[in-house]
Amino acid sequence: METMDRRSRIEARLAEHFECAHLEVIDESHLHAGHAGAKSGAGHFRVVIVSQRFAGASRVERQRLVYAALADEMGPEIHALSMQTLTPDEWLL
Repeated sequence: METMDRRSRIEARLAEHFECAHLEVIDESHLHAGHAGAKSGAGHFRVVIVSQRFAGASRVERQRLVYAALADEMGPEIHALSMQTLTPDEWLL
């Protein structure tokens, strides 16, 4: 149940920072069982975020926005994070 709570907290934090046209937070921690970074209990997550806030931002700038939104969760809650950051126009392609 803790994993679902963690995933839900991450989803809520992202929804709070971005007006999301689409948001997915996928817990992939089970794929990394036994991984050295997973020993601390922090999880591996993949996110797909579609937001107009990414318009005009480079890929790196978009990632920085996401990391800033999740600053409190990085480390204690999130060991690894992969992300796909898109504008609504990019999402429709």
